[in-house]
Amino acid sequence: MKAVTITTLKKMKQAGEKITCLTAYDYSFASLMDNAGIDAIMVGDSLGMVMQGHESTLPVTLGEVAYHSRCVARGCTRALLIADLPFMSYQAGPQQALESAGRLMKEGGAHVVKLEGGAPMVETVRFLVERGIPVCAHLGLTPQSVHQLGGYRIQGRDEASARQILADAKAMEHAGASILVLEAVPASLAGEVSAALAIPTIGIGAGPLCDGQVLVLQDMLGIYPRPSPKFSRNFMREQDSIEAAFKAFIAAVKAGEFPTAEESF
Repeated sequence: MKAVTITTLKKMKQAGEKITCLTAYDYSFASLMDNAGIDAIMVGDSLGMVMQGHESTLPVTLGEVAYHSRCVARGCTRALLIADLPFMSYQAGPQQALESAGRLMKEGGAHVVKLEGGAPMVETVRFLVERGIPVCAHLGLTPQSVHQLGGYRIQGRDEASARQILADAKAMEHAGASILVLEAVPASLAGEVSAALAIPTIGIGAGPLCDGQVLVLQDMLGIYPRPSPKFSRNFMREQDSIEAAFKAFIAAVKAGEFPTAEESF
């Protein structure tokens, strides 16, 4: 099967085909996902919580993401591999971001790097793209800003913040971002953003109108010992194998059956 690229995802958006994405942190799970037909695999800094047991993503280091990405890359022969730039690996400025992104691509085998933030990150995104680094932007609930946001709270509920997210999304696209993750925003806002952009949007807790969906591996398998968010679903519940759960997730997203209204804001 032909490898998925950022061009593939853009063509899928244009064709109205939903994009599927899951997080992974090791070779075995990545291989199962890849074989099941997942479109993209994300090595998220969520590893700090689901793999390391931290209360947030903040303690995760660049070296740790590079290590987990390298493991995932060995099991990823078809899917697009996206790796997170962790907290304080890019905020100091574009040059720091370039050096960090270079590590994730050279050492971690990542195809795309993801960073959080709106307007303050636009020039950093432009700087990376101009130097050949594909970027996935991340707006809405940005976990690295959890303390500034006052917790894991839904974003974009009032008119002013919704307009800012839309403006930031357009600015990120204009700066050259190839993909946009929207996290924990109202479904109507996610739909408006998705319609306004030529680049694909991938939602997590952002309703069914995004161009694709991503879930954290441990949430969608029901193996995280802490409560999973309302927008997640345990796809293992009616399956007899992990690979079957991955295929069920893919089928539900492609058919527009996930997320439902109850799994959206």
